[in-house]
Amino acid sequence: MKQVYKIAFVALFFIVGCNTSKITSSWKAENVQPREYKKILVLGLINEPDRTVREQMEEHIMGDLRDLGYDAVCSCDEFNPKAFENMKEQEALAKLNNSGIDAVLTVVLLDMQKESHYEPGRVSGGVYHAPYGDHPNRFWGYYNNMYGRVYSKGYYVTNTKYFWESNFYDLSNGTALLYSVQSRSFDPSSVGSLSHEYGQMIVKDMVKNKILTNRKEIERKPM
Repeated sequence: MKQVYKIAFVALFFIVGCNTSKITSSWKAENVQPREYKKILVLGLINEPDRTVREQMEEHIMGDLRDLGYDAVCSCDEFNPKAFENMKEQEALAKLNNSGIDAVLTVVLLDMQKESHYEPGRVSGGVYHAPYGDHPNRFWGYYNNMYGRVYSKGYYVTNTKYFWESNFYDLSNGTALLYSVQSRSFDPSSVGSLSHEYGQMIVKDMVKNKILTNRKEIERKPM
């Protein structure tokens, strides 16, 4: 039994440790209570040549909102990328209202930074008071081990940091900002994993701050 708990703990450690996104700050308006929204639009503002970045971010967040029981749509399905370009505020709000949208959750890429550093070969400086490597008392084992370390080439590693902001607006009451969150993502393995992790993190924090509620859980509770 102890072994089972040990395995479970190790698995949990890797799951938690693999998270690449973290909320750095958040804000919510005073006296906010969850309310019924007819349709929530997820709107990405991501200046990336590859449109799939914006589309995947919108789609994952849309899916997380739907998992809570809300009717959510993404701008990549509802509107074209320049649907609101050169519009005045009232024109844009009318366009949203005509589509039945009464709330907007934005996802904005504030900045992206790439940092490169050099990883030297496998041999590092230092003095060892005993023969280094596996089987040091056997010539061939020692030779093979040290050969790989001495002659391995160094290489450059590039890490990418993303800085995000998401705002939630209630359009039924003018354009009231109810919630704002800033976060940082460090070197995600793929756009898909970044989008999945970001969406779950933001929606979970919105529920925690009582901006939204899990409507499906409420519906399952006995009356």
